[in-house]
Amino acid sequence: MKWIPNFNSSNSLRVIFVIAVFILLFLSSIAYKHNQDLNESSKLVMHTYEINIQLERLMSAIKDAETGQRGYIITRNARFLTPYIYSRDKVNTSFITLKKLTADNPEQQKNLEKLFKLINQRFVSFENCLKYSDPKTYDKRKLDNHMFGGRILMENIRFKVDEMNDIEKAYLKKRLKIYDAEISLSPLFSISLFLVALSFILLAYRQISRDFERLKIYNKKLLISSGLIAESETIGKFSTWQWDLDTHKIDYSDNQYRLLGFEPGSFVPEKGTFLNFVHQDDKQTVAESMDGIIEKGTLPFVYYKIVRPDHEIRYFKSTGKLLTDQQGSKILLGINFDITDEHLLNIELQERNKELEKSNKELASFNHVASHDLQEPLRKIQTFISRVSDADKAVMSESGKNYITKIEASAKRMRVLIDDLLLFSRTNTTKKEFIKVNLNELLSNAESELGEVIEEKKAVITASKLPKLSVIPYQIEQLFINLIGNSLKYSRPDVAPEVTISSEKVNAADYPEILEQTVKKFHKITFTDNGMGFDPQFKETIFILFQRLHSKTDYPGTGIGLAICKKIVENHKGHITADSTLDQGSVFTVFLPD
Repeated sequence: MKWIPNFNSSNSLRVIFVIAVFILLFLSSIAYKHNQDLNESSKLVMHTYEINIQLERLMSAIKDAETGQRGYIITRNARFLTPYIYSRDKVNTSFITLKKLTADNPEQQKNLEKLFKLINQRFVSFENCLKYSDPKTYDKRKLDNHMFGGRILMENIRFKVDEMNDIEKAYLKKRLKIYDAEISLSPLFSISLFLVALSFILLAYRQISRDFERLKIYNKKLLISSGLIAESETIGKFSTWQWDLDTHKIDYSDNQYRLLGFEPGSFVPEKGTFLNFVHQDDKQTVAESMDGIIEKGTLPFVYYKIVRPDHEIRYFKSTGKLLTDQQGSKILLGINFDITDEHLLNIELQERNKELEKSNKELASFNHVASHDLQEPLRKIQTFISRVSDADKAVMSESGKNYITKIEASAKRMRVLIDDLLLFSRTNTTKKEFIKVNLNELLSNAESELGEVIEEKKAVITASKLPKLSVIPYQIEQLFINLIGNSLKYSRPDVAPEVTISSEKVNAADYPEILEQTVKKFHKITFTDNGMGFDPQFKETIFILFQRLHSKTDYPGTGIGLAICKKIVENHKGHITADSTLDQGSVFTVFLPD
């Protein structure tokens, strides 16, 4: 029998409370001092983290400037200069903050000065690159030199930032060691405070309250526990049940009824009643598992479908265990989980995995071409050029001149092929950031890009008003360039090209064979031209990578342009089709989700 001290005297109670108060005051004073020490250590640790954060922001600003500059050089689109314009202010802000944070560290101050000089040199390099990439002052050699020099400066900047980070990491390691040594005492003080105070208070409380207060506490705990379990079942989408195998009585928790689509207590739980909710495909499996648990004593996870009264199908998994109480009664305890959301998520993940596998195959094809097939023409070009000098050109034989012509043609075809392959790869691998934009602006940019060809062929581009959609802007712009460029390229001789672009909103239900039915509305954008057209039997083939309907001598190209169009539309969860009649023109139709 456990001995419990018996405190009957009021003086004993007073002594207990006085001792408890003194202990609390003593431990509180120690805890206060300890918290002050922890506060100082925390400030030192946060100081190191702030320096690391500012260095990361500094690098991020420079990278943003570099990305914006490159985007502008490639596209000549002034929107790419926005991060470049604001990057200097961000750099200055971070530098000022770092100057303050490292004021107590001479070594870091010196490193910061060196870093700032490198950053200034990098921004000068940015300006030179912009200068010599401008069509008015374009100088390829100087541009290449400054681009290469900028890369070296960027490596030096990274090296210096890493050096500063390493110094801060060393400081942080020391500070964390001190911090850990101090904070390791926190549990000891907290537990001491809690246990000592609680022990004296409980002794006094037990003497005063006796069984009545103890019963009150237990009842309160029981109510809280019951409420928490009920709320946990609702939040966690699971339920519990008990099956007394001796009396065949089954008890459901309230959430079991809700998971089946009923209010708690709406019907009497029975084995046959539950099987009525099980989907016809799974009834036999569930029935066999319920019978088998009596023999095996456990219910391994069983997965099945439930049909609610409103005909909604939900996915469940259940498990259970057979227990025997003190009286020898056998009780089966079980848990049901509603895993519908998890099941749907798995389906979505499987679809994404299929897309990823498809993308990986395409990238593998691209890598193979880039690493093998594209190298041979380049080697031939280098071999031919190495054999012919500028001095030999004036006295070159006809065969030599023929070699030069072949070299130039091969180099041109190779450059177009590389550019198209890189563009195709970009539609697969770059970040797909959707922005709501006016498609009319993207179409205008595409027409500007094709301005020289349009003017040369005296083409007429007619477009109706296009919608505003959430798209990947540069990809849709490339889509317009490729489709219009295709119409211009395959125009009929002596006939001015005419391209008509129209748009309308359609229902996905009207095109069940080609459109995703989970999206109700699509925008149908049609590109119609009066070109030479093609045989309709090739309307699917033309979207396959490297597929051409004409020889490269008749019409230059790589057979990648329309494959890029298809990939762009697929990135937007849309669809593209083509139709044509020889010598009458072609129609390309793009469906984009609303």
